[in-house]
Amino acid sequence: MTHAALFPGDLAQQAPARQRKFPLVAMLLLVGLAITLAGIFPFRQMIAQQRQVDQTQARLESLLEGNRRLEETVTALHAAPEIERLAREEYGLVRPGETAYTVETPPQPVSAAPVPAVEEAIDERSLLQRFWDFLTGRDLVPDE
Repeated sequence: MTHAALFPGDLAQQAPARQRKFPLVAMLLLVGLAITLAGIFPFRQMIAQQRQVDQTQARLESLLEGNRRLEETVTALHAAPEIERLAREEYGLVRPGETAYTVETPPQPVSAAPVPAVEEAIDERSLLQRFWDFLTGRDLVPDE
C-alpha cells in the first residue's frame, strides 16, 4: 500500500486537487474540439475543390476528344466523295441523267403521352454515408 492510503487526511487533500484539474481538462478538451472542427471545414473545402478540378479535367478531356473528332469530320468534308455522299443523302441531289426516288413513311398518329408525376428526390444514403460526404466535401460538389 502507498503512504497516501494509510492516512485519511491525505485523501481529503487529493479530492480538491482533482476538482481543480477537472475544469482544466474540460477546457483542454473543448479547445481540442474547436481546433479539430476548425480544421474540418477547410479540409472539406480543399477536398471539394480537388473533386471539382478532377471533374473539370475529365470534362476538358471529353471536349478535346470531341474537337478531335470534329476536326476529322472537317478534313473529310474537303474530299470530293464525302461531298457527293452528303449531297445525295442530305439534299437528294443526283447527277444529270439519274432519277431520284424518295420513300416517305406515313405520319404516325399523335397520341397524348401521359404526364409523368413529379417525384420528390429522396436521399437514400445512410446517416453514416451522409456524414462522410459532409466530412469529405462531397455534398459541396455533386457527382456529374
